[in-house]
Amino acid sequence: MTTFLLLPGAGGEAWYWHRVVPELTARGHEPVAVDLPADDESVGWADYTALALDALDGRPDPVVVAQSMGAYTGALVCAATKARRLVLVNPMIPVPGESAGRWWEATRQAEARAEAGFDGFDLERDFLHDMPDDLRAELRRVGRNQSERSFAEPYPLEAWPAVPTTVLAGADDRLFPLAFQRRVARERLGLDVVAVPGGHLNALSRPVEVAEALVAAV
Repeated sequence: MTTFLLLPGAGGEAWYWHRVVPELTARGHEPVAVDLPADDESVGWADYTALALDALDGRPDPVVVAQSMGAYTGALVCAATKARRLVLVNPMIPVPGESAGRWWEATRQAEARAEAGFDGFDLERDFLHDMPDDLRAELRRVGRNQSERSFAEPYPLEAWPAVPTTVLAGADDRLFPLAFQRRVARERLGLDVVAVPGGHLNALSRPVEVAEALVAAV
């Protein structure tokens, strides 16, 4: 049995993982989905890390799974506790001192999206395109804003943690196109990505495939 500590991206909702949790449980593992107060301007990276460790509650050798902006917290958790592996899902991969707000320009994300044919941003086209209708409505209902502080605060990690890392990238991710993810993962971590089905929110749209990819990573 493996403990999977599931960290959400922007918005911080543990709900993001609610379709993956039963899939991991059915495969004999223990998922722990973390809810973070991402819209609270008084909370920073150290607080997110502490909350994630509290949710872990002493479980040994977890696999830390971090989606999108959750990669910032995921690496910090792995630096603070002995983790078996870090799995990044459609991640924003930071470098030391780089704020999440600066990340977009530093990685040339807008340029990569334009090259892939996605100018500007459209919620339906870029985020919700592969979602069932009921999940689209639910996502709009539960969604929270991400704090300005979390985009402005420099990333405190001085070096990437010495933990085996896997990068999963949605084959149809329109926010972070697959070619973009391959380049960033190679430049920043020296890693190839594993392509998995679905878009940026594929833990919602393709939970079976995401769960299978998480299990395969370990």
